[in-house]
Amino acid sequence: MITYRPIGTIHTPFKETRGMPIQPTGAQGVQGTVELAPEYAPGLRDLDAFSHVVLLYHLHLSEGYSLTVTPFMDDTPRGLFATRAPRRPNPIGLSVVRLVRVEGATLHVENVDVVDGTPLLDLKPFVPVFDAPDSEGIRLGWLADNAGKSFEMKADDRFE
Repeated sequence: MITYRPIGTIHTPFKETRGMPIQPTGAQGVQGTVELAPEYAPGLRDLDAFSHVVLLYHLHLSEGYSLTVTPFMDDTPRGLFATRAPRRPNPIGLSVVRLVRVEGATLHVENVDVVDGTPLLDLKPFVPVFDAPDSEGIRLGWLADNAGKSFEMKADDRFE
């Protein structure tokens, strides 16, 4: 058995999933905080030199899953693992957000697309040379024609 314990909590203006952005691109300017448990504060040393961080979190409001889903940005049923749908066998979320500043055990972030009170499992600095592959040969599958919808699309009740 694998057990994870949250290292902190993500705070945002979104009190429920319905109506919130579905990706950080749709949350431009949305501010939030990431509060680490005090014992993890020393691990934030040197993080303030990075412009963005990767948040890994537990999708705590997600229950159950289906291996075929109709994603937010499409009307066609798709295989779960070809989507970023929140209801998954292991409900782990990932967001790359802008790091505004670090104050003690608190990160001030922007472009956050997470519901308030979400448990943080880990965070890492975003490093494009590590995390963004060379654009040559990248294929976006069914999202090729739909990815731009992430700027405007908001969550509805399909995964509640």
